[in-house]
Parts: sequence; structure tokens; C-alpha cells
Amino acid sequence: MSDKIGAVMVVGGGVAGIQAALDLAESGYYVYLVERSPAIGGVMAQLDKTFPTNDCSMCILAPKLVECGRHPNIKLITNATITGISGEPGNFTVTIKQAPRYVDPEKCVACGDCAAKCPVKVKDEFNEGLGERKAIFIKYSQAVPAAYMIDASKCLRLLHMEKAKAAGKEPPCGLCAKACQRGAINFDDTEKTFDLNVGAIVLAPGFDEYVPKELKALGYGVYPNVVTSIEFERILSASGPYGGHLVRPSDKKEPKKIAWIQCVGSRDRKLEKGAYCSSVCCTYAIKEAIIAKEHSAEPLDTAIFYMDMRTYGKGFEAYYEKAKREHGVRFIRARIFSVEPGEKEGDLCIRYADESGEIKREDFDMVVLSVGLRPAKTAVETAKVLGLELNHYDFCKTLEADPIATSRPGIFVCGTFRTPMDIPQTVMEASAAAAAAQTLLSSVRGTMVKKEELPPERDVSQEEPRIGVFVCHCGINIGGVVNVPEVAEYAKTLPNVVYATHNLYTCSQDTQQLIKEKIKEYNLNRVVVAACTPRTHEPLFQATIREAGLNPFLFAFASLREQVSWVHMKDKEVATQKAKDLVRAAVSKVRLAQPLSLVPVPINRSVLVIGGGVAGMTAALELANQGFKVDLVEKEGELGGLARRLHFTGEGTEVAPILNNLIEAVNSHPNITVHLNTKVVEASGYVGNFVSKLSNGKEITHGATVIAIGGREYKPTEYLYGQNPRVMTQLEFEDALVKGQEPVAGANTVVMINCVGSREEPRMYCSRICCTEAIRNALKFKEKNPQARVYILYRDIRTYGFKEDLYTKAREKGIVFIRYSLDRKPQVEAAGDKLKVTVFDPILKEDLVIEADVLALSAAVLGPEDAREVGQLYKVTCGMDDFYLEAHMKLRPVDFATDGVFLCGLAHAPKFLDESIAQAKAAAARAATVLTKDAILAGGIVSKVDPAKCSGCRICVSLCPYNAISFDEVNKVSVINEAVCKGCGVCAAACPSKAITMGGFTDEQIFAEIEALLS
Repeated sequence: MSDKIGAVMVVGGGVAGIQAALDLAESGYYVYLVERSPAIGGVMAQLDKTFPTNDCSMCILAPKLVECGRHPNIKLITNATITGISGEPGNFTVTIKQAPRYVDPEKCVACGDCAAKCPVKVKDEFNEGLGERKAIFIKYSQAVPAAYMIDASKCLRLLHMEKAKAAGKEPPCGLCAKACQRGAINFDDTEKTFDLNVGAIVLAPGFDEYVPKELKALGYGVYPNVVTSIEFERILSASGPYGGHLVRPSDKKEPKKIAWIQCVGSRDRKLEKGAYCSSVCCTYAIKEAIIAKEHSAEPLDTAIFYMDMRTYGKGFEAYYEKAKREHGVRFIRARIFSVEPGEKEGDLCIRYADESGEIKREDFDMVVLSVGLRPAKTAVETAKVLGLELNHYDFCKTLEADPIATSRPGIFVCGTFRTPMDIPQTVMEASAAAAAAQTLLSSVRGTMVKKEELPPERDVSQEEPRIGVFVCHCGINIGGVVNVPEVAEYAKTLPNVVYATHNLYTCSQDTQQLIKEKIKEYNLNRVVVAACTPRTHEPLFQATIREAGLNPFLFAFASLREQVSWVHMKDKEVATQKAKDLVRAAVSKVRLAQPLSLVPVPINRSVLVIGGGVAGMTAALELANQGFKVDLVEKEGELGGLARRLHFTGEGTEVAPILNNLIEAVNSHPNITVHLNTKVVEASGYVGNFVSKLSNGKEITHGATVIAIGGREYKPTEYLYGQNPRVMTQLEFEDALVKGQEPVAGANTVVMINCVGSREEPRMYCSRICCTEAIRNALKFKEKNPQARVYILYRDIRTYGFKEDLYTKAREKGIVFIRYSLDRKPQVEAAGDKLKVTVFDPILKEDLVIEADVLALSAAVLGPEDAREVGQLYKVTCGMDDFYLEAHMKLRPVDFATDGVFLCGLAHAPKFLDESIAQAKAAAARAATVLTKDAILAGGIVSKVDPAKCSGCRICVSLCPYNAISFDEVNKVSVINEAVCKGCGVCAAACPSKAITMGGFTDEQIFAEIEALLS
């Protein structure tokens, strides 16, 4: 076999490709990130907000963009596609074709002088044709790389270049080249073809939005105020064609009524390859309706026309309920016939049938079509070049047992080219694909990486403070409420401020470069950024000033989004004044800032995995295959967890072979030690150096922790469960069906009730798997007894993605679906050796009585019963529903806020087997980013004890929530472990002797902030 290559090619620069690239680069591999467009970012860069938190999409994506763009082990190759491949897993030769950019990205500083002079205007694809761009353009404001490109099909000079040269004349125009002071324009640029050697390929090419022109009845392309959901995102976006002002395209008037029509291009068997569910449309429509209301100056009436509301993800059901109850979004279950001209000019009339079949009409100012996700055409072409199998919808074909492996070894897939999915699942699968590549190439890890070279830190101890202030518009997230230029001008008047400016997006790559330039030009030794949130952006700006030679802690962040524009959006004058106050306070604080040091802490390169179910075993095996020692702790006497009760996956695959193979691989792996009938009883330490004591008496030292303690089935208290043997849960029904046990074996009529214990208080979440589980069990039952009658009583059928095929098959097999509402739940009574189930049919508008032999309840998935107990050991938190809370719902879905601790499986949220496997692999990839380091840096904003002042009272020891403080019995003083300390400040606030100070938050700094706020 040929030698393996320690480099990976990631194809696609959306959020999936970015996450995979960063995970790989951080774990010791060189990455070629190949993107077909001029910049990375994908569709997420086009979104205004993200559900269910309503975070600004660009605000959470931008730090990842910049990190990816400046990472020494990621090479961006834009305007490029794959045209050929040869070789084998571990050593591929990939042929790349790169289109000419006609602008040298090394010289271009994205100043925009070229575009200002360009006379050619064309429709802007990034803004979905709703705005215009020039023939020389940058894809979007925060684009990475931050460099312009010439559209050769529109450029006057390039269009006539050959003809002019043949005639011996100077080609026309060329104004951009004359305007460019850097000499970045190169009209002689040509297409390039070259080969790259890589060990593995991660395919993350994203999706295409469905274009609904063929659905003539909906009026798209006919009526200008009928727009697609992605077009509406651009209308809402601060960087969009209307600057974030909600207006309709026809006359630029603010709409008073907007309708959303769901399932456009999805769940439609009349469309070629359009019968599947696109998974995200329901929740993004809810988000758009909520955000539209926030954007509207006047009360806005919003209505969503739908078939089934599929809010199945974590936090989505509560988001749906909040939209109804708090925001007044109307939800209309309907079949749409047509969109026609309304009574007023530009208005639109929707003609539809409601649930009872009554034909109705309603006028709206705008109609938004919630379009589905289609496999990207370029992705399908790339898959053919790579020799990959596709499914019947042209998405990449994978197996439930290994959802990121393609049909060709060494090539992995993630994100929406596998199946339609939301951002958290996309990010998880990106990390999972990274894990697969890490495992394949573990023997050559670190062989091709480059070490980041930073300039030496400048000694500013003898300098007077020279402060630079950068105030961010954040599009209109801040700038739409706060008078940002006025705040920047005010900052110039503050003591020690020698430079202040405002930027459209301070987190963009070009502004990071600007900050570095201004630090040098003005000899700045402290920086204040007034922008969105330090939670996601402070590390970005600290890294930027460190690249400029400053200590990263000579920095302060003023939060103008969470603390100003979001809470004072109705009072711009008050918001602007408060912004000035916060900037003044930040300047007062940073003026007293001192450099803080970080110390390297060695890493223990072993892992503790808690939980021996499918997720825990998958994570353990993935890490063990990468060469890490793993201790796997399982509280029960055997491995397998809840999966031992499963016979089939959601799509009907037998579970036993998958589970048995996994158990055998774990038990036989030399790098895995299994501890059965064991619990963790005590834990201490910090990322890279944890110590966990087990109930079997052993003490484990480990650098990372993966928590995969599973979930459990709700035991109903309703519908006669536990009182009548004919009432059972779906798991019990499945078991009896497979084993041929009564009363299931002899049943002729089966009723199934969905959402038992879910989607209502105290569990306002969807259990995700129940609809598919019920339909799968119903089909299995019909296979054994084709003449049997099966009724599924549901609230919404949530067979998302390709699971929609099961729903279609069930209806074809005669399974009857009857919807019920929360206020009219089914009634169940014992009737001799039968059950009498009464349900109100909303179509017939009368009660139906079904005499059933068996009643199967789709019971809720519950969080693990020991979630809080285990969580307390490692200082990780649970939500109200006992599922664990991730560090960031969108971009860190397998990380905890506690460094070095990761989660996967049902302990995170309800999910299918393939999703648990993907998340487990993702947790392994994230853990590998820690374990592959020689050391981590600790310190900085942490507390320190002055031994001369410490009285030995030990108050701090008892109060520290992270167990970072111990007591030195010899010297009778408290000692703080900087690697464990999280800088919460509890100890410093409580110390009666004032012996504890916290870096970055000294008493002097805090009092200076308070005085500044009160002045």
C-alpha cells in the first residue's frame, strides 16, 4: 500500500465545510478547502437570523469565517471544482480546475475603489437578484477571502479582449485597473488546472434552493410580491438589497400582511424527485414570521399555511408555541390551490381549502414560498467524478450504521448533501466526517502542518495608554437602532483615545486587517470593540490584536447588541446614549488593563467515555482507532444501552447486527478498557488533566471526557397504561411484534396514539422519533397481517427528510391517519377483551369510535435520570427537561461550556440511531482537537492570591464552583489552580482580606467602569 498523506481535502465552503476544515486543522492535518464560488460562507451567510435563538446568522458565522481564513493549516481554493481523482484511501490524487479571478487576492484589500468606477451593473446572485452588483464585485461584505473578482461574462473589457487584440486595438474600459492603487487587477489571468495529494476527502457541497417557477399556480415569477424564503431572508438582512428594511419588491412599501406557504418543492409527488421533506422549512418560516414582526414599524399580520408543522429539533417546539402565544403568528392547516392578484394593486389572494374542506380566500401584501432543499447540481456532478453512489433523490447514499461514509472508502460526506438538515445537525456531521478522516490518517497526523508564527508581544508597560475604539453597525442589528457614527465621534473625546471609527461589520476579515493596521499606524496599545456579543466574538478580536503584537488582554468589549439595540429598539435616542455610556465604561476599564500571561499545561492523551450505549461505544471506538487510550464506563452489566430494546432503526434496518458488531469491536479493542456495573463517583481537574474516581475503586486520569449516558422511555400515566395489558408503548409493541407475543400476535385492529408525554407541559418538546417509529411499527405489523386495520392518531406527522417515504408507503398500505388536537385528546376505555378508543375527526367534525385489540402509545423520550448527578461532577448543566445544554446550539452542538467535556446521543436530545452515531463521531473529533495538542494555554482572566494578605479563612475554597481553589496547610494560604479557574470572580468578591484579585477585573478597573457609567 502506498504511503498515506497527512492532508485532507474538504469540498464546499459552507458551515459544514468550515467546521470540518477547522476540526481537521486543529487536530494535526493540513486542509485544502475547495469552494466553487469566490468566497466561503455558503447559504448561512445569506441568512438574516437563525432559529430557535434568533441569533444573527452572520454574527455567529463571521468568527468561523475569519478563523478559517487565517488558519495556517487551511488553504482556501475558491472558484474551483474537482475534475478528476485517482489513488486509494490514504493517498488520493485530486485534479482541481480553478476559474480565473482576474484580481490578485494577495494584493486586493477590498477597498471597493474598483467597483465604484465600474460602469456595468448586473443582478446580484447573493441577494437572489433583488439587488445589483458591479461586474467587478465581492460576494458579500464579510466575504473570506476579502477580495474582489471580475465576472468575465459581464466585464466590458474581457468580453471584447480577444476581438480588440486581434484588431490591434486597446480593449475597452479598464476603469477598475486604473482605480486600483494596489495593482491587483490582472486581465490576463487564466484558468488553472493542478493536482493535489490528499489522504481523505470530506464532501460538504451544500444544497440548491428549489426554484418554484414550474408551480405556475403559486405565481412565482409572475407576481413580484411572491418571493421565496431565501429571497425573504435577503430582504430582512441588514446587508440585503433594502438594508434590512422590510418592504415588498413591487413598490417598496412596508407590508401589513404576509403569508408563508409551506412545502413548496417538498412533499410533492407530482414533482420529479420532490417527494421528500426538506426538514427545515417549517421552523425557518416561523423564524421569518417572528423576525418580520420585529422589523415592521407597524403591527404586522403573519400567517403560515401548512400541512404538518414539523418542529422536531431541540428547542423547536417551544419556539413554535412562543410564535403562537407571544408573537401572534397565525397557523392555518390548509391545502393551497392558487395565488392570484388581490383586490388592491400589488396584493395577492390565496385560495385554499381548510382542514374541513371548506374553500376560502384571503388577501395578503406579500406571499413567501417556503422552498425545499435540493441536492446541488454541482454536488451531483462532483459525486459522479468521484464515483459515488446517490440515492433515488440524488443525495449522497450512506448507511444508518455509518452515516458519513460514502460508497467509496476514504471519501466522507456531511451536511445537506447527505439529507436535508438544520445547522446544528450539519455542524455535528461535519465534525463526524472530520473524525472519520482523522481515524483513517491517524498514523500521519502532524506530518504536514505548519506552526503559527506570531510576532513578539510589545512591552507597553512604560507607555501611556493609547486606545483605539472600533464601533460596529452590525448591519442594522445595532446600526438600525443606535446612531453608530455619533457614538464613534463621542469615543474620540474620551481620555487616551487616539483613534476611533465605525465599521459596517467589525468582525469581517477586512476589518480585522484594518484593526492591525491602525494598531501599527497609531501605535495603539489598547483596543475597545463596541459590537454584538463577547460570547462569540471576544476571542476573535483578542487573536487579532495578538497578531498585531499586543497582549490579547489589553482589550475590552462593549456589548451594543444584547445590552443596547435589542433591549431599547423602540427608543433610538436612549439606545444611543446608553451605547456612549458603555463605550465610556469600556474605555475607562481598558485604560487600566495590564498584560496577562498564559501558561502551557501538558495534556493527558487519554479519554473517559461515560455511557456504554451506541453513542458512547461509537465515540470510544473512534478515539481508540485514532490511537488514544479510552476508559468506557457503563453503569449496567452489559453494553448496548437503550438500543438493546430496539429491533429496527427508523427506516427499518435491523439493529442487532449493528449493535453486536459495535460491542464486539469495543470489547476486542486494545485501546479500550470497559468498566461494567460502574459509575463515576468523584471528578476533579480540568481540560487536559481530569481525574475521575470510579465506583469499582479505580482512579482514571484523562485529558477529555465524553458524556453519553443515553435517555429513557416515558412510562405513561394516561390511556390506561399500566392498567390494561392491551395498552403498551411502541417499544413494547415492537418487541411483542417481533417475538410473536400476545396480544399483538392475534390483533386485528391496532390503534396508535402519538405525542404521549411530549409537546405539552411539563415536556414542551418533540421527541423526534415517535412519528417514524409508529409508522414503521404499523408497516411491520401490516406485513405480518395485511388484512389488519391500523389507525394512527396524531397531532402532526413529523417524518422529516427521506422518512417521508415511510409516511407515503403507510398511506398506500391503507393505514389510517386521524389528527387530534391537544384540547380534544382521544379517550380510551376498557370494553371487555377490547379497548374502545374515541377520537374527534376534524374533517368529519364528529367523534369516531374504534374498537381496538391493542393500543400502542408513542411515549416521550426522556433525558437520563442521572443527568444532573453526572453533570455536577464535571460542572456541566442540564435544561429543565434533563437533557444537557450544549455550549452553543448552532456552532458547538457537541461541546459543553466546560472545556474538554463533550456530549453525544440521547443525553443531548431525542434522536435517531444514525444521528446518535454521527454525533458520537463528532464528539470524538472535538475531543481529538484537545488530545492532539502537546499542551493547552491556561491563565489570563483568572484569580490570583496574594499570600501576604491571605488570612487562611478558606471562604474562597468553599465558594468556588469549579473546585479551583485548595488550601496549603503548610503555609496556611489558599492556592488557585489557574488551569481550572474560570474567572467567575466569586472568590475575589467574597475574600474579606482583599487578598484575591482577578485578572482583567481588578477593583480599580471595576470602580473605574462604575464611575464612568455614573458620570
